[in-house]
Amino acid sequence: MALNLAPSNPTIFPPSPHPKRSSRCVQTPPPSTRTKRLVFSSANTRAALREWREYEEAVKRKDLVGALRFLKSIENVSHDNNKDQIERINGSASAESTRSLLGELGLVGYERDWEVLDTCLNADDMKLVASAYGFLKDRGFLPNFGKCRNIVLEGPRSITPTLLKSSTGLEVSKLSPKKWGVSGSSQAVLVAFLGGVSFLISEGIDMRPNLAVILALAFMDSIFLGGSCLAQISSYWPPNRRRILVHEAGHLLTAYLMGCPIRGVILDPIVAMQMGIQGQAGTQFWDEKMANDLAEGRLDGTAFDRYCMVLFAGIAAEALIYGEAEGGENDENLFRSICVLLQPPLSVAEMSNQARWSVLQSYNLLKWHRHAHRAAVKALENGSGLGTVIRSIEEAMSSNR
Repeated sequence: MALNLAPSNPTIFPPSPHPKRSSRCVQTPPPSTRTKRLVFSSANTRAALREWREYEEAVKRKDLVGALRFLKSIENVSHDNNKDQIERINGSASAESTRSLLGELGLVGYERDWEVLDTCLNADDMKLVASAYGFLKDRGFLPNFGKCRNIVLEGPRSITPTLLKSSTGLEVSKLSPKKWGVSGSSQAVLVAFLGGVSFLISEGIDMRPNLAVILALAFMDSIFLGGSCLAQISSYWPPNRRRILVHEAGHLLTAYLMGCPIRGVILDPIVAMQMGIQGQAGTQFWDEKMANDLAEGRLDGTAFDRYCMVLFAGIAAEALIYGEAEGGENDENLFRSICVLLQPPLSVAEMSNQARWSVLQSYNLLKWHRHAHRAAVKALENGSGLGTVIRSIEEAMSSNR
């Protein structure tokens, strides 16, 4: 017998006015809402692209003010939690939407922030250059900037030639710049040149008139152009070019570790001459403490020590890599000119001791960070901008921990 389990008076429910939808069914928003969202997205993209183009143009023009203003604007402007809307403050899109949109378009990422350092070369205000370094350091890009700023407080102050040799393994003469043609590779070039001229004369080819013209041009170059033409020619010789890179990388790395903002590295002798730099190349750095002291007619010992370390770092770098320094004559001349400003001025013995102390400090600093110096040399050799060189230093130091 079958049992009837159905209720005797079943309740019949009316059909639901909202039938159950499949989970795969996608509701289409009203046309007005959809159109509004597309308009916002398009406006946001246009605003982001416009601001990015302004940043790119600022980098190309070496406009530090414009480039730094852009980076600060996308970091400081507060952003709306609703990413579908545009928030306008001071005429800029929100920081989050601007950076995220540019990232999605493949135009900008945090690595592009380094490019602001490439614009420092044309900046006249060194405080603005320092502001760029401070901005990147605050955002975590430059953790090693100023890492060794207080190293000048360590170690003995009196450095004798014997102590210098025991610390570096090099005679004092190896840590002094050389006159061209007196020692090193330049001596071999000079001997070969004179030997070639003598051979041609012995073969009946009189080179003396041409030689007189060449010497006259070289003399005029040294008097009126500071030797930049001869330096330009010699800079194309690979061994000499490499030595210049090693020298300037020493200045750059030491200044960076000592917390001195670097304006730029000039490797073209003609450009260096136009910028008032004597020699084949130059690294422009700035120490705010020393600049303020000089403006007030005084000079703090710590700031002077730090400045001297950066100044002699090129000589120290050459000695570290080649076992002997050839360049750096202009660095020594600048050192002497600064010593004259001290009150009371340093004696000859005190100047010699300060120079030995500075080159020893720089030598040890570069020796401890040899991998970072090598990375800087390679980046300069590749023709990279300042931002890329600084980034290579940071990457080398982080990978060597």
